[in-house]
Amino acid sequence: MKGSLWLAWRQQRVPLLCAAAVLAAAALLAVHHRSAMLDALRSGLYDHCAPGPLHCTRPEDGLPLTLDVAPLKLLGALVMVLPVLVGMFWGAPLLGRDRELGTHRMVLAQGVSRWQWFTARFALAAVGTTLLSGGLVLLFRWWREPAADRSYGVFWYEATALTGSGPSAVAAALLGLAAGTLAGLLARRVLSAMAWTLLATAVTAVLVQWSHHARLLVPPRRYVSQGWAPKPPMGEKWSTGDYGLLTASGRADSVLSCAFPSGRELRACMTEHGYTARFYRANPPGDYWAFQWTDTVLLGGLALLLVAASALLLRRRV
Repeated sequence: MKGSLWLAWRQQRVPLLCAAAVLAAAALLAVHHRSAMLDALRSGLYDHCAPGPLHCTRPEDGLPLTLDVAPLKLLGALVMVLPVLVGMFWGAPLLGRDRELGTHRMVLAQGVSRWQWFTARFALAAVGTTLLSGGLVLLFRWWREPAADRSYGVFWYEATALTGSGPSAVAAALLGLAAGTLAGLLARRVLSAMAWTLLATAVTAVLVQWSHHARLLVPPRRYVSQGWAPKPPMGEKWSTGDYGLLTASGRADSVLSCAFPSGRELRACMTEHGYTARFYRANPPGDYWAFQWTDTVLLGGLALLLVAASALLLRRRV
């Protein structure tokens, strides 16, 4: 395997060096901007800000107080599109370039088995992808920590944090690599493989985001409170936007049935219509890991299936 690994390294030097450069640049930016974030928090301007989705404002003029988290969200966006980039520019040419040029015949004629040809290239690419995606995820989590789940920072349920800061991001990157590798074996040209990889990874990313917002795999919880008393603050919960009123029998109606704020008017309306409580649906902060591990299992399992399909196809077509 030494010869196969050496050849795999020779052919993947460019994407590996690019991955190292991206990781180094992200680390430098994270150190710089996180330091500026800590300086702003130590200034005392944010000491009166409470956690929760409501904006924190300046006492003197009422203007919102926010940290400069735009670079942090850009890093999260990079992690979100990483499966597309890895699949197109690393996975698709991984075996597809040799097949397009016919150089795989020369390699296999040197006594290298098909299994060695496949495993050496894919294993090196998988290690590089894991280090790149895992490093970016750790940088994002470390950078976000001082302003996590605050009105002036980034909440756990925002797309850049929920999709770009956990093990599911590593599984998604490996899925992109596996999809690109399979497309490279199936397509006759690398450009065609890149196009199919773009389509597959983009559709997968859209479906993941849709499943999050639809709470398809991690259902929300129902929180009940007395209608005429102010409900406890939502805090760090991720609301579904589903609010309603409950009768004694448990029937749920729209909150518009008694469209009054907490107080005497709302209590009178609820009594008139037989409502005993009101509710809302939301996911608590602890569901972050439920989202993460659910996505990791699904995306990682799909990646393993695609790798197995590539290995099976290798025996038949190459």
